[in-house]
Amino acid sequence: MNITNAMTIDVEDYFQVSAFEGSIDRRDWDNLPCRIERNMDVILSMLDEADVKATFFTLGWIADRYPGVVRNIISNGHELASHGYGHQRASDLDREQFRQDVDRAKKILEDQSGQTVGGYRAPSFSISDRNRWAIDVLEETGHRYSSSIFPVKHDHYGMPDAPRHPWQPNGKDGLWELPPTTVPMMGRNLPAAGGGWFRLMPYGLSRWLINQVNTKEQSPCMFYFHPWEIDPDQPRQRGARLKSRFRHYVNLKHMQGKLQHLLNDFEWDRVDRVFLNY
Repeated sequence: MNITNAMTIDVEDYFQVSAFEGSIDRRDWDNLPCRIERNMDVILSMLDEADVKATFFTLGWIADRYPGVVRNIISNGHELASHGYGHQRASDLDREQFRQDVDRAKKILEDQSGQTVGGYRAPSFSISDRNRWAIDVLEETGHRYSSSIFPVKHDHYGMPDAPRHPWQPNGKDGLWELPPTTVPMMGRNLPAAGGGWFRLMPYGLSRWLINQVNTKEQSPCMFYFHPWEIDPDQPRQRGARLKSRFRHYVNLKHMQGKLQHLLNDFEWDRVDRVFLNY
C-alpha cells in the first residue's frame, strides 16, 4: 500500500524571509515588487496538473493585501493554515506578542476563507524548548496542530532531540506537533523535508530519503517549500550576507522541475487528511 505524504507551502514572498531581515527593512515591504500572486498561480497549476491537494501555511500580511491568494487556495480544494501575521520568529516575541500575532493571522484567514483555520507553522521553525509556552498559546487560540519544531541541528533553528514523528507536547488531549521529515543518519537527523536542502541535494537523494521513511518506517512525510523558490527571476538582494544569499538562491532555476518529479513520484495530500487521524 502506498503511503500518502503531506505537501505544504509556506506562503511568503522573497523579501520576507528571515535570511534577509538584516538587509530588508520590514517597513519597506509595501514598496517592494511583490511576486506572490504570480508564483502562487504557478504552484496551483502544478498541483492541479498532478492532481495533488496541499496545505498552505499563509502569512496574515499576505492575506491582508492579496485576498485573491486565499480565495484561490480555498476554491482549489486546498487546506488553509497560518504562518503567523508578519513573519516574526516566535523566538523573537514574548508570550503576549506571540499571542497577538497568531490570533491576528487566524482571524484574518478565517474571515477571508469562511473556514476554521486549525494549523500553524512558525516562521523559521522557531519553537523549541526555549519558548515551549508557544504551544500553550496555540492551544489557547484554537489551533489543532503545529508544524513548528524541526528535529535537526541548525544554526538558526532546530530541536535535535524532539520526536521525528507526530507527537503531543502537552499530552494526549493537546495540540499535535507534526515535524518536517528527517532521516536518522550517522548520529544525527538529516533534513528530508524540502526547502534549501531539497534545492541543494540531487533529486535522487531526496527521493531516496522520502522513500526510506515511507517504506522502512511505514510513515508519511511532511514536505515544504516556498513560492519564491520557484522564481529564479525574483529581484536579487545584494546587501545580504554571502551565506544568506547562497542559501536563498542556490538552484532556484531547477526547483520547479524537481517539484514536478516529486509530485509525480509520491502520493500527496493536505496535512489535515494525512496526519489528523493520529
